[in-house]
Amino acid sequence: MRAWVQDVYGSAEVMRLAAVPDPVPGAGEVLVRVAAVSVNAADWHLMRGEPRVARLDRTTFGRRAPKQPIRGRDVAGTVVAVGPDVQDWQVGDEVLGEHEGTMAELVAVPATCLARRPTGVGVVEAAALPLAATTAATCLDAGRVGEGTRLLVIGASGGVGTYAVQLAVARGAEVTGVCSTRNLDLVTSLGASAVLDHTRGEVERSSATYDVVLDLVGNRPLRVLRRLVARRGRLVLAGGGNPGEGGYLGPIGLFARGALLGRLMGVRVSVPVAKPDAARLTELVGMVERGGLRPVVERVYPFEEGGAALRHLEVDRARGKVVVAGSAQSE
Repeated sequence: MRAWVQDVYGSAEVMRLAAVPDPVPGAGEVLVRVAAVSVNAADWHLMRGEPRVARLDRTTFGRRAPKQPIRGRDVAGTVVAVGPDVQDWQVGDEVLGEHEGTMAELVAVPATCLARRPTGVGVVEAAALPLAATTAATCLDAGRVGEGTRLLVIGASGGVGTYAVQLAVARGAEVTGVCSTRNLDLVTSLGASAVLDHTRGEVERSSATYDVVLDLVGNRPLRVLRRLVARRGRLVLAGGGNPGEGGYLGPIGLFARGALLGRLMGVRVSVPVAKPDAARLTELVGMVERGGLRPVVERVYPFEEGGAALRHLEVDRARGKVVVAGSAQSE
């Protein structure tokens, strides 16, 4: 099969389309013919090996390149084979899910990481959903966002942010989004009651405080974030920073300082880590089918331009999601 692989750390130019052995589903796995994948910040973190301190994790990072050379985590496609001990899936099922190494024509995925794709949800929408929407929901849970919560979402126009705004509004929260000038209308259309333009310094000048501040960018000083949090409020840190700007520690330094100083500053700080969750993914794709959640897809690249899709994410700071659609795409 063909796959987008890397042999060394670096920017998107290190990615190459190569022929690699077809995967074989093991116990508890199914083989999926990939119709579409979306790219995430996790992909450029692995691709670039940033922040550099993360390379100390030898289960994921090698000395010169990631242990898994194929990028991609989200997937939508069709089951073409099942491994031993798989009972809930069969050949022909349309699925979506999250697993490493999905920028390929085939991928073996644990059956527990998959949800069914309803006929009313296309493969591009489905591929845009798993990691970003699950992360958004996990962050809202960490902040205990619910009816009447005053929520500030920093990075509201990004892959996770566009879902966070919509899911928070669905929970009855009063949402203020932070984004650049070109994305103000987008974030408003997703249900935000107010929007701050970070390119004009509106975040730093704001005197408002919020019950929950969700930082999905990770490049602001802790003192600035603290000032935005109301008394007895919560600060949720989930931003990965920007490519090339993180140095050795990147946002990990912010996470560590937040966890250490949160109590001293009178703020409850959370650094949630989302994991593949088939039950939650089923709930989220159901919301999409019913029209209660809208994947925001900025651009769809053909499979042959997978490297360009990663570069788009790395350089252009995409609005919502960037998707790579393969030859198996179907509706």
